[in-house]
Amino acid sequence: MTPSLEDRFVEIVRGVPTTMQVLETVRALDLPDWMIFSGAVYQPVWNHLTGRAPDYGIKDYDVAYHDDSDTSYEAEDVVIKRVAAAFEPPLRDLVEVRNQARVHLWFEKKFGADEPYPPLEDSAAALKRFVATAFCVGVRLEADNRLRVWAPFGLEDLFALRLRPNPLRLKGAGGWERTTASAKARWPEISIEP
Repeated sequence: MTPSLEDRFVEIVRGVPTTMQVLETVRALDLPDWMIFSGAVYQPVWNHLTGRAPDYGIKDYDVAYHDDSDTSYEAEDVVIKRVAAAFEPPLRDLVEVRNQARVHLWFEKKFGADEPYPPLEDSAAALKRFVATAFCVGVRLEADNRLRVWAPFGLEDLFALRLRPNPLRLKGAGGWERTTASAKARWPEISIEP
């Protein structure tokens, strides 16, 4: 029987020692509604498919959690410092933590107000906000060592090395040109759909 794309994805992620170290460390911290997403999750798949080192191109490890009980920066900063203390350098400097319950408070100011950014109901909702469908993947290491995967647009584009605009985002919004050009420079094998 041919393994599913999710099975292949899980096998690839499990084969990246640094990503697994981040997953194991964050799991031990027991943050509310946490996951790792962005480049640390989708880039190992591209690396596997193109014969590159498993962690090629990974600039950081984005740790998301969702806690709407206190959306102040001060509360988030406590978590940021707690996570940082769990890692040794140089990995400590590569792990970025954000409370998804407060992203709407700063997103438009930081990235431009070309589209609204409503409050997110959970960490998985953030995955629907990335510019390309292949980027919309998150993973969490559960207590039983199972990797739970979120992929609201599926994994087909990721495994096809295809960047397609997120249909839930406004056309031309969110740095599509910059983001896709950066990806294409590192993985020339990918295709970009208009």
